[in-house]
Amino acid sequence: MATAAKARAKPVRHFIDLDALEPRAVRQILNQAARLKAARKGKPHGAVDMGAPLKGRMLAMIFQKNSTRTRVSFDVGMRQLGGETLILTAQDSQIGRGETVADTARVLSRYVDGIMLRGNDHSHILELAEYASVPVINGLTDWSHPCQVMADLLTIEERLGNVKGKVIAWSGDGNNMVVSWIHAAARLGFTLRIAAPKPLSPPKEAMAWAKAEGADVTLTSDPKVAAAGADCVMTDTWVSMGDTDAARRQKLLEPYRVDTTLMKRAKPGAIFLHCLPAHRGEEVTDEVMDGPQSAVWDEAENRLHAQKSILLWCFGKTAKR
Repeated sequence: MATAAKARAKPVRHFIDLDALEPRAVRQILNQAARLKAARKGKPHGAVDMGAPLKGRMLAMIFQKNSTRTRVSFDVGMRQLGGETLILTAQDSQIGRGETVADTARVLSRYVDGIMLRGNDHSHILELAEYASVPVINGLTDWSHPCQVMADLLTIEERLGNVKGKVIAWSGDGNNMVVSWIHAAARLGFTLRIAAPKPLSPPKEAMAWAKAEGADVTLTSDPKVAAAGADCVMTDTWVSMGDTDAARRQKLLEPYRVDTTLMKRAKPGAIFLHCLPAHRGEEVTDEVMDGPQSAVWDEAENRLHAQKSILLWCFGKTAKR
């Protein structure tokens, strides 16, 4: 009987990377995020959403890297949905240190209803998902950052309408953000132009995947080419946590700074996005960051709404309107 019950159990929904999701699932999460945001209008940030859809649920959040937006948005989001959170840092837990990731997954699955990891090595999130019996969410790894890209997509659609057919330009390091943008381009049908110096190009396997999927993703070393006629221009920090070659990176990325000259090459109504934190004067100028085309503060807020929708999707729940 136990075996039969296990066979009937629904498979666990993990949110690891957008390439693992069907386009319909990505669209479902985005649309629900927009509804969740609209339903919060005028409410105090501490108010619980109608129906408290995640009441009684506990989310463990593991941080191997420092965090502002990921930590606060998941914590507040879970509370707004009626649930609770438990925060662990690398110093607080044994994950990947004295205990295997697999064993940590097995143990946490006995205590909590879901796990979010903001980590380093992507293999850790994959192993966590393999051995956990509860949903696992990728809050960031060195390979990808899908939660941030979902928030960015929500911001683009708020400002510009459906992202399908839009031209999105990236100027800078071909990092984990770019990998998730490549996945999103294939799933939602927009054009992605990546401008990066050759030594900091996106991973070859991500570009090969995009080609196999028929995604409209191109790579150039010229940011002016990428930005020409774009609906949205994006960038990220030149030196991320864990990078040890700051001087080399800054020299390579100097021509990729987003300034008013580069923004003028985009469409007149184009917006600027940055996942934050921003190093003003390096990858972006104050004039762009604080200018009328900047949507970075809406983008930061949308981490909350996008991640609430991701949580509901993982738990198989739908928000009440």
